[in-house]
Amino acid sequence: MTEKEENALILDYLPYGYPMEKRTSPLAQAIGLKTLALLELVPRRGVTLMPKEKVYIGPEKRDKIYYIIGRLPREKLTETAKIQLQEFVEQIVGEREKEFIDFFNNAQAINTRLHQLELLPGFGKKHTRELVETREQKKFESFDDIRARVKSIPDPKKTVEKRILEELLERQRFNLFVK
Repeated sequence: MTEKEENALILDYLPYGYPMEKRTSPLAQAIGLKTLALLELVPRRGVTLMPKEKVYIGPEKRDKIYYIIGRLPREKLTETAKIQLQEFVEQIVGEREKEFIDFFNNAQAINTRLHQLELLPGFGKKHTRELVETREQKKFESFDDIRARVKSIPDPKKTVEKRILEELLERQRFNLFVK
């Protein structure tokens, strides 16, 4: 069963739709707050949306969103949306630090040759081995804790942010954070 999204954050609002398409009705580019899915939304008539605005998209009556077109193809992301996305990802990684620390504490091997941690930008076999050995002694409590105890690895917060953006903007064989 797929997790249903209740709220989304507006990344960009296009009052006249996409410039090169015939349809000129307003639409918004957004990201789901739980699943981090990129979405295309149609606002209700007369509603203007602002970037960073949180909107309800759940099953009950929606005040600002008329309907959800569906997933937003990554190649349609506007430049404004990409900038907002970067800021949103930095904010969400900070706010949901515990969730990402759990990932570092519980990441497993995907197969005999690849570990989930190796999918993080800048993490190779050496970093992965060091991190796994360190967490076996005591689970990590924060990004700072990881940095203090595993000196050689890239900044774990920045690494998670980079990986989420990669999963949102490019096709990946495995997704760690984006559902």
